[in-house]
Amino acid sequence: MKPSPVIVVSTMNERKGAEFSDGSTSLSHWYTRAIAKADGVPLLAPNLPEKNLARDMVSQADGVMLTGGDDLQPDLYDANLPKRIKAKAGGVDPQRDLFELLLIKETLKQRKPLLAICRGPQVLNVALGGGLVTDIPTERPEAMKHQIKGKAHKLAHTIEIRSGTLMRQIFRRASIRINSAHHQAVGELAPMLRATAWTRDDIVEAIELTPKDAEGAPFLLGVQFHPERLIDEHPEFLRIFKYFVKACSA
Repeated sequence: MKPSPVIVVSTMNERKGAEFSDGSTSLSHWYTRAIAKADGVPLLAPNLPEKNLARDMVSQADGVMLTGGDDLQPDLYDANLPKRIKAKAGGVDPQRDLFELLLIKETLKQRKPLLAICRGPQVLNVALGGGLVTDIPTERPEAMKHQIKGKAHKLAHTIEIRSGTLMRQIFRRASIRINSAHHQAVGELAPMLRATAWTRDDIVEAIELTPKDAEGAPFLLGVQFHPERLIDEHPEFLRIFKYFVKACSA
């Protein structure tokens, strides 16, 4: 019997861990549960920004998943961002940023499947040359409220899904309701990416490779919402993880 695919999963740094109250690796169990329920084996990646470590972790795994968390360093995507907007970026962790950029580079170089969640598509877009909306309320004041953290397990918005995309293939619908817990969003798209789902206020909710770049490429999907927190009450969201793990098994 073929062993289950191993998935490298990105993590957060925590200043005070449970064992000795020192710097630790942290991640919600919702991510690892989702991978396990889709028949994958999660392998947590510590945020040690070393090229060789990122290379070897990716080479020994069958796929990579980027998880949610705090904001990316604004200087990585816009060195000229006004101070009042830059100040909206919270919980910045340069060590995590650097490690995830290395992880993305190695994943694409080694042609492994990639799933990115919440912060994940933002880092992915920046890694490939795109930009970010640093703070939706400030930069897109006409937009609806997207940061509804207290109801992360509840459906909050409807997204429209573009036809002929991986998202449409997964959900088999033109629209679906999602949860929402973010104040940042994908901005100007990187050249090799396209938006494949968005809310009615034009905030990007999913990104994929352009048709040209997707030809012959492995699975790549970024979703701005949190499907891992919906899999119990709304099992259709487990499809994202099943499609991903299946691609990792190929």
